[in-house]
Amino acid sequence: MTVGTELLTVPQVMQRLQLGRTAVYDLLRTRQLPSLTLGRARRIPAHALTDFIHTRLDQEAA
Repeated sequence: MTVGTELLTVPQVMQRLQLGRTAVYDLLRTRQLPSLTLGRARRIPAHALTDFIHTRLDQEAA
């Protein structure tokens, strides 16, 4: 992770993907969406969310 990488909260990811809490935590649990834990807080690097979206788009196009 580079300095200045934006970290998103689960609610922010929920809003950006228009998914519920359970769906986002399922993506995190199955490691489809990488995250890190800081104390008890779960954070998702913004670039990981972008990579996830691009990967899914590529899969849909195939």
